[in-house]
Amino acid sequence: MRKKRNYKRDHAGDLKHGNIAVGRFINYIMEDGKKAVAEKIVYDAFSVIETKYKQAPIEVFEKALENISPAVEVSSRRVGGANYQVPRPVRPERQYMLAVRWIIATAAAKKGKSMAEKLAEEFVAASKNEGTAVKKKLDMHRMAEANRAFAHFGW
Repeated sequence: MRKKRNYKRDHAGDLKHGNIAVGRFINYIMEDGKKAVAEKIVYDAFSVIETKYKQAPIEVFEKALENISPAVEVSSRRVGGANYQVPRPVRPERQYMLAVRWIIATAAAKKGKSMAEKLAEEFVAASKNEGTAVKKKLDMHRMAEANRAFAHFGW
């Protein structure tokens, strides 16, 4: 029996800026359906970027996601009893999802500050092509480059 088709969703923008990417990011931050808490965290992070770093928060956010989004990834492929890490391009939806997942994970892993401050630091670092999330992307690209010889297995 076939799986049910997964239709593309229409995403709503956030309340303050009307930006679809920010709205989706708020949904990724949200836990247990507490959207107001997630919005407060994200908007507090934006205000920290504005006051502490004196930069436009939406531009920093978009630049950070652009710098973190991976172009290639490796997927495991079993051929003739051996597993190969086959490099393949990443779809745009998955690029966004991976970038958001990495930035949230790296911010959450830090200790000692509020989530909003940690997110703001991570956004600013990523917009400058620095930080742990960017390192994660570079590791993924390095892995794909190392396994380029197995690219012909991807079909």
